[in-house]
This record gives sequence, C-alpha cells and structure tokens, in this order.
Amino acid sequence: MSKPGFVATVRSLPRTFWVANTMEIFERMAWYGFYALSSLYITGKVQDGCLGFTSEQRGLLQGVVTFFLYLFPVVTGALGDRFGYKKMFFLAYAILAPGYYLLGQFTSFGGFFAVFMLVAVGAAVFKPVVVGTVARTTDERSGSLGFGIFYMMVNIGGFLGPVFAGMVRSDPRLGWEWVFILSAIWISVNFVWLLLFYREPTTEAASATPRSLRKVMSDVVDVLGNGRFFLTVAVVLVLLVIGSRFLPWTVTLVFSAAWVAWNVAWDLVLRGMRAEGLGGALQRMRLGDWRFGVFLLILAGFWTMFNQIFITMPEYIRDFTDTTPILAWLRDVFAAVGLDGMSEKMAALIRERWQINPEYLINLNAGAIVIFQLLVSWGMARFHAFTTMVLGVIVAAAGIATAALGGGGVGITAWIAVAAILVFAFGEMAASPKSQEYIGRIAPPDKVAMYMGYYFVAMALGNLFGGLLSGEAYGTLARDMRRPDLMWLLFAGLGLVTAAALMAYNRWALPPRGDEAKAQA
Repeated sequence: MSKPGFVATVRSLPRTFWVANTMEIFERMAWYGFYALSSLYITGKVQDGCLGFTSEQRGLLQGVVTFFLYLFPVVTGALGDRFGYKKMFFLAYAILAPGYYLLGQFTSFGGFFAVFMLVAVGAAVFKPVVVGTVARTTDERSGSLGFGIFYMMVNIGGFLGPVFAGMVRSDPRLGWEWVFILSAIWISVNFVWLLLFYREPTTEAASATPRSLRKVMSDVVDVLGNGRFFLTVAVVLVLLVIGSRFLPWTVTLVFSAAWVAWNVAWDLVLRGMRAEGLGGALQRMRLGDWRFGVFLLILAGFWTMFNQIFITMPEYIRDFTDTTPILAWLRDVFAAVGLDGMSEKMAALIRERWQINPEYLINLNAGAIVIFQLLVSWGMARFHAFTTMVLGVIVAAAGIATAALGGGGVGITAWIAVAAILVFAFGEMAASPKSQEYIGRIAPPDKVAMYMGYYFVAMALGNLFGGLLSGEAYGTLARDMRRPDLMWLLFAGLGLVTAAALMAYNRWALPPRGDEAKAQA
C-alpha cells in the first residue's frame, strides 16, 4: 500500500480530529499554566504568595496526585467507550473549571492535596477520550502524522500556558491567584468547541446492545488479568502511595513484598487443591495480555525520567543556575540589530542581578516540539514503532545527562540547562507520540479509549516514582550534598535502562510474525 503525501494525509483527517486537537490545546494551557509553575508555587516563600512546603512535600504532592491522575483513565476510558466521548468531555470540564480556581484558595497541605486530587479526577476523565478520538479518527496511513499533530498541539498548549501564567504571577497587580483563574478560563473555553463542533465518534451508547456497567468494569479488569491479580497489584500500589507518606521506604517495600509473596503462596495452595472455576479468595491469579502489561511497566521508566524536566528542572534552575549569560547574549543580539533600547534594558536587568523565570526556560521544551514535531514524526514514520521509541528514549536520556555537565555548586550557566532541555525535547518527540500510536493500533476497535486508559497507567507509575524520586534525590543529592550532577546522572541512567528493556522486550517478548518481525530483522 503506497503512503499518501503530507498534504493528502492532512486533508484526510476529519473535523472531529481537529476539534479534539483544539480542545487539547486549551486543556494543556490550563494544566501546564499551573503545573509548570507548581514546583515554584509549592516550595516558594509564603510571603511571596506561595505555599512554603519542602521539596519532599512537593515531590509527594506531584508524585501521588499525578499517579492517580494517570491511573483513573483505566476506568474513565472504558466509560467513554460505553457512554460516549462527548458526555465524558462535558463531565471533565465541569470538574476542572472550578477545580483549577479552588487550587489557589487553599494553603494547607491537606486542603491543597484534596483540591489537587479533584483536578486529577477531571484530567483523568479528559485524557483517554481525547486520545481515543485521535485514534478513532486516524488509520494506519494517517496515524503517525495524526499523532504527531496531536503531540504538537499538546505542546502548543504546554508552551502558551506557562507564558501567560508567568506573566500574571510576575505582575504585582495580579500575582499567583491569577495563575489559577487563567487555568479555569482556558478550560471553560472548551465548552464552546465541544457543544458546537464535536461529533461523537463512538457508536456503542446508541447501539441496540450496549454493555452493562458491570460488563464494562469486568472488561477493564480482564485486560491485564482476573480480579485477584488486579487486587494484588492494586494493594501494592496503594502501599507504595501510603507508605511514601507515613512509613520509611524499607518498611513499605517489606509490606509490599510480603503481600505479593502471600498471594503467590496461596496460588500454589490452590493449584494443589485443583481449585478451578471458583471466585473470590479461591480464585487463582490469572494474567491477561501479559505482553501489554510488561510493555506498560517498561514504559513507566521513560515517564519517570520524563517528569524530571517539569518537576525537578524548575527547582534546579532557581537554586543552582545563573541565567545572566542568556541576558548578556540577548543584550548583544539586540545591540547588533540596532535595538539599543532593548539592549540597554537587558544590561539593566544584569546589573540588578535579575534571573529569568524558570518556567520560561522549561518552555523551550514545548517550543521546540511545536516547531519540529511534524518534521520528526514525518521522518520517523518509515521506521518501526520500537526503533523510534528506543531511539527517542536514548536521546531523551542524553538530554537529562547533559544537565550533569554543570557539576555541583551554585552559579551553573543557564546554557547547560538550555542544552539539556532541547536535547531532551527531540527524544520526547520520537518516543512519546509513537508509544501512543502503538497502543491505539493494537487496541480492539470497540475498546480504544479503555486501552488508551491503560497507556496512562505507565504515566501514572512514572509520575508516582518520578515525583517521589525527584523529591528525595533533590533533597539528598542536590540540596544537602550540593551535587545535582549525581542526581541528573541517576535520572539519565534510568532512561538507558528503559531503552535496554524495550530492546529486550522487542527481541524476546513479542511474537516474531507480521509487523513485529520487521523489528527483529
């Protein structure tokens, strides 16, 4: 089958595809308008309008809340397939609009945690249905470009959100409260696109034989295994979340290992009793699509590394990075092109020892993706999914490792941070959209959103591990030991382990036939 040209592929994408992408822009403006600044807001001084929490508390909030944000889509995606995407979009916006506003009204740890969790629920309703819409409105020929366009739109929103948020939080007439008001406004705009232009791409809700809610939940569990397997994994995840807050890590790991060991031992007992076809505690654990489960677990390593750009890098820039070399470069550029007024303004900022807002430098990631994503997606379309993903993870790890070149101590040049962010962005452009496309293609046609919901499980684990690892590594290695380079090498090493695991998975876990055989050739 010949591959259509770029223009023909773009023209083949239906209106609902573009409506979903427009809603994604505004949803990302709302999320990153808050989240890109969240590390600064959570750990900033109370007298500056921030919360004044520690780095460890910041890591806990970002790890636990976003863990659930990316875990809930397992259920919300299945509900979208059953009841329709349009209803789920409406529900998401009805939760998110007040949720973002309320984030700026609570200053206690418990209150902020509760409202942050409300935002997580709304985002979890949104995520699988927007990706499900992209998967349902593209096919084998348009999928690579379609998901590339989608990821570019993600980053358009991710770029614009922090720009506006940074402007209002730096304005003494507005301040931090307007960061949250803006996020609520961006979400509210999505009601317009949804109600006027979005056309429902699913059919089950209007069919003569829709599944019951019980059947939907049963299908959710059966993707990776039966009820007992699901319960075993769920308890381990809950132990990790609760233990990170109230118990030492060693105790949490002992409890988790004991729970898994007990379940394995009980399965051996049931096997000896020949207990088959029974339910409840007498039901032996059964794996479902184990290959899919292993893939998600490996992908969690990438997302653990990925999150460090957004939750660790802002603190690192604030505490360790001297951004005046960038201001000096801008001063020289403006002087060279005859903009003496701007050149003098840059010189004045340097004399005042002014530093560039961390969120503006982090935004280089989104800006690079907006500019280059389509080129990267179009260029990588000829390669196998796993080739693209592995290459992307390796490049992203190289970007993370670049941050370690600054060594330790205060006064690290901002150019190293800029290089790290930009190199990472190119790895992200290859790895992230291709992994979403891969799962959208292997999902059964009537369960696309549910499978995309499971895709977010990898992101959930990456956010949990990434947040907790960020808080502990930053507190111990960067803040206490003054060795942020060791912290960045730790994160980069995790990325390389993930790339190696993907290659091993492609070599030994996938059946050597059809499209998968190409990867082994």
